[in-house]
Amino acid sequence: MPITVGKDTRNTCKDLKVGSASVAYYSIPAATDAGLGDFTNLPAALKVVLENRLRFEDGKTICVDDIKTFAEWGAKGGKSPREIACSPARVLIQYFKGVPTVVDLAAMRLSHSAVTHKRLTR
Repeated sequence: MPITVGKDTRNTCKDLKVGSASVAYYSIPAATDAGLGDFTNLPAALKVVLENRLRFEDGKTICVDDIKTFAEWGAKGGKSPREIACSPARVLIQYFKGVPTVVDLAAMRLSHSAVTHKRLTR
């Protein structure tokens, strides 16, 4: 299932070149330069969520005001009248042996449905 990204109305999408490969990412410093706010006071976990919001900003489900909420949250010491929404595709979990693991939820869902389908068709 392809991931559909937003409109990037503030031009925060940047390219990172590593050797011959190029990877697109959404830059928090570019968001600051675009006037979306100061995100320096955010904890690392919320910066991950902020990058997700920048990636999927489409003007409908996620608007510029939703992104500005992060700056407001940081400026007010963790208080904001607005709710911060999140729709992650990947999650960092603690593996039972103590090793942090990145989990791709879509891959897990696809794998689970394939296993379930095999069981049901036997």
